[in-house]
Amino acid sequence: MADRSHYPRSEKPTRNEVFFALRKAHGFSEYALHVFATQARTTWIADHIDSNTALTLATRAYHAANRVCVGKARRVRFKSKGRGLESLQGKSKTQGIRFALQAPKDSNQGWLVWRKERFSALIDWHDPVVCHGLRQRIKYTRLLRRKASSPHAQGADRDGYRYYAQLALEGVPYQKPKHLVGQETVGLDLGPSTIAIVPQQGAARLDTFCAEITPDLKRKKRLQRKLERQRRANNPQNYDDKGRVKPGRLQWHDSQGYQMTRRRLASQERKLTAHRKSLHGKLAHEVVACGNTIITEQISYKAWQKQYGKSVGLCAPGMFLAVLKRTVASTGGILSEVSTRRTKLSQYCHGCGTYRKKPLSLRWHQCACGIGPVQRDVYSAFLAAHLNLKTYLPSIAQTTWESAETRLQAAVEVIIQRANAGQVLPQSMGIPRAGARLPKSLGAVPQESGLPRGEPGRAGTLPRTSSA
Repeated sequence: MADRSHYPRSEKPTRNEVFFALRKAHGFSEYALHVFATQARTTWIADHIDSNTALTLATRAYHAANRVCVGKARRVRFKSKGRGLESLQGKSKTQGIRFALQAPKDSNQGWLVWRKERFSALIDWHDPVVCHGLRQRIKYTRLLRRKASSPHAQGADRDGYRYYAQLALEGVPYQKPKHLVGQETVGLDLGPSTIAIVPQQGAARLDTFCAEITPDLKRKKRLQRKLERQRRANNPQNYDDKGRVKPGRLQWHDSQGYQMTRRRLASQERKLTAHRKSLHGKLAHEVVACGNTIITEQISYKAWQKQYGKSVGLCAPGMFLAVLKRTVASTGGILSEVSTRRTKLSQYCHGCGTYRKKPLSLRWHQCACGIGPVQRDVYSAFLAAHLNLKTYLPSIAQTTWESAETRLQAAVEVIIQRANAGQVLPQSMGIPRAGARLPKSLGAVPQESGLPRGEPGRAGTLPRTSSA
C-alpha cells in the first residue's frame, strides 16, 4: 500500500487519485458490496431477505465502514445473531418491503407487505399529521422494531417488541396551525445546559434546557442495585473471593428475573428520552416562531460529552440542534452555523470593536467603552442575530443597541425572579440563588433584615458601572 506521508493534505488532487486507485484495487466501493450481497444471498439467507433489502443492507454496511475509513468514526458496530437488526427498508414502493393502502371508499385500511407476509396496520385517522402523510406519494417503507417494557405490554409480541412501519414520503411536512413561523433573524447561544434566544426585533429569552425533566434517581439506583445482585447470584463463578469480576473472557447467564429488571430500567430511560425529545421539539417550534433565519456558533459537542456524559447532563443540546435543523428545513428557513474561530462572539465588544479574551468564570460583559453590564450568553446571542456572514462581524447601530439593551435586561430579570423564588439555576448563567426557601410550617417566619438594592451578594441585583 502506498505511504501516506508522500502525499500531504495540501496535494488534494494527487491524494484523491491515489486513494481512488486503492479503493478500486481492493474493491472497496458501494457497487462492489452490492455485487457481493447478490452472490451471498443464497440458501437460508434467500428465504428471509429479498434482493432489494439485501442491497440496502449492503449500502448501510458500506457507509458504516467508509466512515471509519475517512476518520469520521472509530469502529464499526457488528450486529450479533442474538440481537438482530432493529430496522430494514426497501428501495422502492413496488418491490421488497412496501406499504399498501386501500382507497378511501374501501375503509382506508393499510398493510405492510413483505414477500408472502401481509400485516395489517393500526392507523389513527384522527391525527392530522398521519392523514396528511398518507395522502402523499410513498417512496419506500422502513420496518422498525422497538423494545417494549415487557412482553405483556400493549401491542408487544412474546419477546417484548413492537413493530412499526415508517414511510418515506414526498412533499412538504404538515404544519400545525398552532406552530407559527416568524420572519425575523434570530441569534442563538447554546451551552451545556442553557440557551439564549435573541431575535433582532422581539423579546429576548434566557432559559435552561429541559427544566421540566425530573428523573427518579432513587428508583433508578434501586433497579441498578437489584440488577447487580441478580447478576452476582446468577454468575457466582465469575467473581473472586473479594467480589471482583475475574479477568478474561467470561460467560454470563441472565435469568428471567434479571431480564425483567433490565427491561424495567430500560423502559424508565426510554420514557425520560421521549420526554426530553418532546421538550426539544416544543422549544424548536418556539425558536422558529421568533424567526426562520437562525444563526448560531458551532459547538464541540464531543468535548461536552467527555466532560458531562453522553447526554450532557440529561440536556442533550446536540439533539436539540438536530431537531431544530429539521424544523427549520420543513418551514423553508435557514440555519447557519459559523465557526467560533472566526466570530469569537463571547470575546467581542461592538462598542469599541475589539476582542478581549475573558475567563469562563466571568459571565457578565462589561467594557470600558460603556457597553454593559449585560449577561454574557444573551449578549453573544444578540451579536449572532446581527452577524454579517460575509465579514463575520456584527453590524449594530447605536439606536439598535439602545432598544436591545432593555430587551436583554428584561430577559435577565426573569431569570433573577426565578432564582429569588428558589429555582436552582446553572452556574454558567452567573446568577446565584437568592436562598429563598418555603417555610416548613404555616407558622410565623421571622423576617430578616433587608439589604438596600445594589448590595453585593444578592441574586436580585446587577453589577453597576460608574457613569463617565
